[in-house]
Amino acid sequence: MNITIFGAGYVGLVTGGCFAEMGNSVVCVEVDAERVAGLQAGRTPIFEPGLDTLIRTNLAAERMRFTTSTEEGIEHGRVLFIAVGTPAQEDGSADLNAVLAVANQVGRRMKTAKIIVDKSTVPVGTADQVRATVAAALQERGLSLDFDVVANPEFLKEGAAVNDFMRPDRIIIGASRDDSRAILERLYEPFVRNRDKFVHMSERSAELAKYAANAMLAARISLVNELAGIADQVGADIEAVRRGIGRDPRIGTHFLYAGAGYGGTCFPKDIKALIHTADSLGVATQMLQAVEAVNGRQKGVLVRKMQRHYGSGLAGKTLALWGLAFKPNTDDMREAPSLVVVEALLDAGAKVQAYDPVASPAAEGVFGGKVKLCRTRYEAVADADGLVILTEWNEFRTPNFQRLRTTMKEPVIFDGRNLYDPAYLAGLGFVYHSIGRPALPASKLAHG
Repeated sequence: MNITIFGAGYVGLVTGGCFAEMGNSVVCVEVDAERVAGLQAGRTPIFEPGLDTLIRTNLAAERMRFTTSTEEGIEHGRVLFIAVGTPAQEDGSADLNAVLAVANQVGRRMKTAKIIVDKSTVPVGTADQVRATVAAALQERGLSLDFDVVANPEFLKEGAAVNDFMRPDRIIIGASRDDSRAILERLYEPFVRNRDKFVHMSERSAELAKYAANAMLAARISLVNELAGIADQVGADIEAVRRGIGRDPRIGTHFLYAGAGYGGTCFPKDIKALIHTADSLGVATQMLQAVEAVNGRQKGVLVRKMQRHYGSGLAGKTLALWGLAFKPNTDDMREAPSLVVVEALLDAGAKVQAYDPVASPAAEGVFGGKVKLCRTRYEAVADADGLVILTEWNEFRTPNFQRLRTTMKEPVIFDGRNLYDPAYLAGLGFVYHSIGRPALPASKLAHG
């Protein structure tokens, strides 16, 4: 099938690459000419495991190509996916300018019947706006061409997006017409063996389902972080609590890990957009607002632990940071807890030296020369007064602790991802502060 993807970001590239891998002919339309040139040469602009190989393979097989030409993309595709950005505006609402601009161009340039698919995360009612925009543009041309608009939200996790697309747990298709549903099912059929993975509903229900999913997951994170705050005060271990409640099949273990807060573009942006939508309708959102407030507070939890530990202040201290991306297996730093921590440390007069396996180029653009970006994890801890862990990259899970002790000025770790066992670290002579677990005193024998 001929498919066009508008937008060459995370969603657009993964969607286009995976459809091409299944034998479809895919054209990706992107307004950034420099990005298009790089992609056409096989250079992927984002870090996402497996994506670069996927794109290079399908470029070489001529199943995928990139262009800045909207007209070329519209002419090529029977199905047109809109996967452009919908950033949050100052009031929290989603900016639909890019989505509606694509819709307008489709209406102005389409010559044959099309199915337009909203793949971007968009507020409820966007499919109706896209439909009206296309119809208005066609009317200006004096044409009455057949088209339909389908809501088909993505459920991709950064760092595992290719696998998520290839092996989906569900495919939501929001469509009113049977023929559109059938075409979307045929398009996705290679990715599913069980028809039960298709979930059909109206366009508005599909749009809300995306926001609802992210709201539920964000709520779990904020709730366990709030419970971790209680555990800190009463001497309980949130990891033991998590294991205890996670055995309940009604609760489960997913997204139930205490930490330094969630980040990225999806949860923060989508919670704000959902709150804005509800506010505009006069619907109260106490829980959603609490989810956002708890997460904002949680991003500063390690800074507060550092302030208590050092007592006299952070001025003049050197803190090593392991992890800058908001999660492992991505270079995405948007809304990352590291941004809050670094800003607080710099404002307090501390020196920051940081290491991240892939996010250093992105960090350079964010921090400039304010933070020393190191080439290795051990370079980052050299002569540091403390180590702060903000991203659970695998290489941080079993470091050489003896080397850390001899390299650091003071063997103290502030762990925002609960990577280590407190008793083990205390036995090695570390003062170890984690999230929602008692901080044990370092063993004096370990210093001997």
